[in-house]
Amino acid sequence: MAPVLELEGITKRFGAIEAIRGIDFAVEPGEVVGLMGDNGAGKSTLCRIIAGTFAPTTGTLRLNGHEVHFRRPSDAREEGVEMVHQDLALCDNLTAALNVFLGREITFGFGPFRFLDRGKMQARAGELFAELKSETRPGELVKRMSGGQRQAVAIARTRLSEPKVVLLDEPTAAISVRQVAEVLELIRRLRDAGIAVILISHRAPDVFAVCDRVAVLRRGEKVADKPVGATSPEEVTGLITGAIEYA
Repeated sequence: MAPVLELEGITKRFGAIEAIRGIDFAVEPGEVVGLMGDNGAGKSTLCRIIAGTFAPTTGTLRLNGHEVHFRRPSDAREEGVEMVHQDLALCDNLTAALNVFLGREITFGFGPFRFLDRGKMQARAGELFAELKSETRPGELVKRMSGGQRQAVAIARTRLSEPKVVLLDEPTAAISVRQVAEVLELIRRLRDAGIAVILISHRAPDVFAVCDRVAVLRRGEKVADKPVGATSPEEVTGLITGAIEYA
């Protein structure tokens, strides 16, 4: 199967600092790839390049074989790349449905007189939660939700644009064991829908539970990219810390 996303020779410099250098990376439709590394390894910078927040200093990005140039996150979204940030960017005082459609609201009316079509948004959000097999209710306020339900809202938001690639930044950080299981199941639902998922995580058990491959960054360089069945949490820890140079 051809990759949906390919990165070739990606480098990013901030002045004299080289945050990432010469990274080649690819992910296929319906594949879940874990991206691991210590703080400052370059994971967030790489993902922000994929998501359109940063432009690479050098290198090439391709989607479905076509070279792309993102100047802003909206460019990436238009091409089918969505990112769920660690803070989720949800509004606690709004319902799940309104959060799903935040910035992409469905409206009705004439000319400058537009009104929110809450019924359509609630119905569509309900369909998205059903597809994800989440018990999240469209009309419930986000401030009353668990960490797992909040992740469901953020992930449902990515489904509005029928994405090709979804990047998840530490989705299982600071939530309970039961909620972690819910989030991992949401990731499997994305995979089963044929969506490529890049999971940024410090949690090796989560990566090994749900990912097909794991890529490790250290000091801005990719030091491993292996099927999870061909490595182990111990080897990954060694790669992250530098006890193992490359694998």
